[in-house]
Amino acid sequence: MRNEKPDCIPIRPFVAEFVAKYAGYTCQEVTHDYRKAFQAVLKCARDFDWDAMVPNMVYVWTGLTQALGLKYYAIPGIDVPPNTPFQYLEPPEQRAFMKPDEYNMLIDDPTSFLYNVWLPRVSREIAGEDSFSYRSKLALVKGAMAMSEYFNALASQAERMRRETGTVSAIAGILKAPLDIIADKLRGYIGLIKDLHRQPEKVLEACEVLAPHLTKVALMTADPTKTVPIGFWMHRSYVPFINMKHFKNIFWPTLKPIIEELWSHGHQVLFYAEGDWTPHLETFAELPEGSIVFHIDRTDILEAHKKLGRKFCLSGGLPNYLLSVGTPEDVKRYCKKIIDKVASDGGYIMDASAIIQNDAKIENIKAMTDFTRKYGKYESDTPQDSKREQTFSKQTVEEDSSTRFKKLKVKPGVCIPWSEKRKEIKILGDEKIVERIWEEIESFGYLFIWQILLSF
Repeated sequence: MRNEKPDCIPIRPFVAEFVAKYAGYTCQEVTHDYRKAFQAVLKCARDFDWDAMVPNMVYVWTGLTQALGLKYYAIPGIDVPPNTPFQYLEPPEQRAFMKPDEYNMLIDDPTSFLYNVWLPRVSREIAGEDSFSYRSKLALVKGAMAMSEYFNALASQAERMRRETGTVSAIAGILKAPLDIIADKLRGYIGLIKDLHRQPEKVLEACEVLAPHLTKVALMTADPTKTVPIGFWMHRSYVPFINMKHFKNIFWPTLKPIIEELWSHGHQVLFYAEGDWTPHLETFAELPEGSIVFHIDRTDILEAHKKLGRKFCLSGGLPNYLLSVGTPEDVKRYCKKIIDKVASDGGYIMDASAIIQNDAKIENIKAMTDFTRKYGKYESDTPQDSKREQTFSKQTVEEDSSTRFKKLKVKPGVCIPWSEKRKEIKILGDEKIVERIWEEIESFGYLFIWQILLSF
């Protein structure tokens, strides 16, 4: 990940429903019962001996989505067949979860908007006009407690992977671009595209306001040791989903400061670049050296190596269709092609182009693993000195975070500011203690709603 040359090419497959297939479970079992998903991951980690995995790539636990009654989530065994992976359901444009005239509400206070407007619209249990009902109250309590249980279990799962199988966690934390969030969970893709042409200034302002919140959530959920990169899921903001003008004027100016701020804190970001981002490689090359790992889906792998390979580690590029319909020999040939053309000097991690689901053949996953282990060894030479500390130290002094982001009415990390709460109470003792604990507990409510938006 530091773009240096190890002893061999690491293997870090993002395996989701494939683990269910390999362990003998259905998609319904690993999606509905995260304990079975954890066991399936551990079985793959033991048997394949990969270098890193996501502790549970079937990330969205249906216990939580059912507790909240999320409308946009299709559950295996309920909404779709039991061996079909979970699905996101984007509503029709006229029923988007945010209306085109509501940008000002979002811009004024995004966290308040998510709780008061967005959550009642996405939930069958938390209805806006009936928010004080028994079921609404129960849904919030169950959802919050389910999230706490699940995230605590994920932390234990990462430790079990390391302790029992020697496999480390591939990512920690969650990040999406401001423009992608508007498309994914607020306006929908069609709604966003119309807004980009009809009211681009409002879209830009919304992205500027969302950016510090998305940065805060990424920092709150990141690996505290700063070893594992933050996962950045890139969805629909490349040409032709949006045009180059909107990429340059809205997407990139509101994403780049996030990456720079995270890097100033010592956190790498994994650009999980779903789709073809080839036209944007030169733009990504503007980022500080070592600050990202760039994952290749349909991006031209040779162009990525040419334009990014000197500054950043690359990963992926093995087409998922080969894992699904190809033969082991097809897979080996393609792995050799990748290794020969982009991995000769290090700075490459073997993985499929996109998340591996249950259509992948077990023999093809074995072929990818075994061939990379055998062919992907480097000749022994003197290890390179780490360049990361030097690169990081240069970045910390360049720009203060207060200049990167738009000033907000309510700072990221809390729902109700202490300055507002302070007016309601009389304090006879140490105010600093009261404020500190207030903001610590506030962060739970803050993280809950933003995690629903970003992760579930």
